[in-house]
Amino acid sequence: MRAFILVIDGFGIGAMPDCKKYGDFGANTLKNIRSAYEMSIPNLADMGLYNIDGTYNDDRSPIGAYARLSELSKGKDTTVGHWEMAGVITSKPLPTFPNGFPKEFVDKLEGELGTKILCNKPYSGTEVIKDYGKEHLETGYPIVYTSADSVLQIAVHMDKYSIDELYAMCQKARKLCAGDYGVGRVIARPFTGSYPFTRTAERKDYSLDPTGVTLLEVVKNAGLESVAVGKIEYIFNGIGMTRCIHTESNLDGLNKTLEIAKEKFDGLVFVNLVDTDMKFGHRRDVFGYAEALEEIDAKVGELVKLLKHDDVLYITGDHGCDPTHTAHTDHTREYVPLLIYGSDVIPTNLGTMEGFDVIADTIKAQLGIDENAPKSVWEKITR
Repeated sequence: MRAFILVIDGFGIGAMPDCKKYGDFGANTLKNIRSAYEMSIPNLADMGLYNIDGTYNDDRSPIGAYARLSELSKGKDTTVGHWEMAGVITSKPLPTFPNGFPKEFVDKLEGELGTKILCNKPYSGTEVIKDYGKEHLETGYPIVYTSADSVLQIAVHMDKYSIDELYAMCQKARKLCAGDYGVGRVIARPFTGSYPFTRTAERKDYSLDPTGVTLLEVVKNAGLESVAVGKIEYIFNGIGMTRCIHTESNLDGLNKTLEIAKEKFDGLVFVNLVDTDMKFGHRRDVFGYAEALEEIDAKVGELVKLLKHDDVLYITGDHGCDPTHTAHTDHTREYVPLLIYGSDVIPTNLGTMEGFDVIADTIKAQLGIDENAPKSVWEKITR
């Protein structure tokens, strides 16, 4: 018996009631993409995507259970979204730095790194290397920047620093990022080439430890496999995993998931598909996002054929990242979809539910770890 979670990063389905606090009024990742592009995602649609509350009231008969989930955690970033779906609610927002990091912190960081830094502002990752890449090559100073999320990012050119040197910088920064400066992630952002520069696939995240016991740990402690695919390892700081599988793209992650599905084991496979967020949502590439959804949908069709009779597939998002939103280029505070599919799953409209942790509790019940998990919908959706 296995549970597969596919997280389509940045896949929202409509602004939450508190969206104005985040500058996200009017955000709706799915609707606004669909309005701009004639998407073909038949597998997600058949599972009930367009029947979820607040979407399209499609007249098709879904083959899966489906719900709209609201986020209980304070924030709209990758870390709190994934932690919540794994059962850990973040009641206090992780710190953000809309004006850059304070001088006190920068002084300490430069002391630890042994060099001055460039930028120290919220920035798009692709724009920051356009604007500071040449100066970085001339001076050797690392580019340090943040975003609307709780992150500190360090970008360096591979001609100036080796990947190991970049990772060492991030490890030093991670140690400094504590207390009031305890950002969710410190991210290594290597880039290469000549202007215009290109980011490489050797990104690495250094995260905080989750603030509670996650689904990954519960599954592992029950003696089952707990497999992390993509950046799941980094989001949970390597805690609670029996295997970690790195990926270079959504397609790579999906293909590796298909190979995992062919294996024989019991437990959890937790997959993050980051391209929708990183490559298309933040870069305001509506058509790229739509095509990425079509690619995911096609691979979901292949994955369904590999599921064993007692396997269950859960498809969701961790926040929104509406590529049409004009107020900013960051994540958007949105509801996310939950699609649940398996041979024993009864097609069910679960309505709107509070908390992404519905996923963790349902999987605990499915895997027989905790049949009384308080938010589980397992009994509602199975024969």
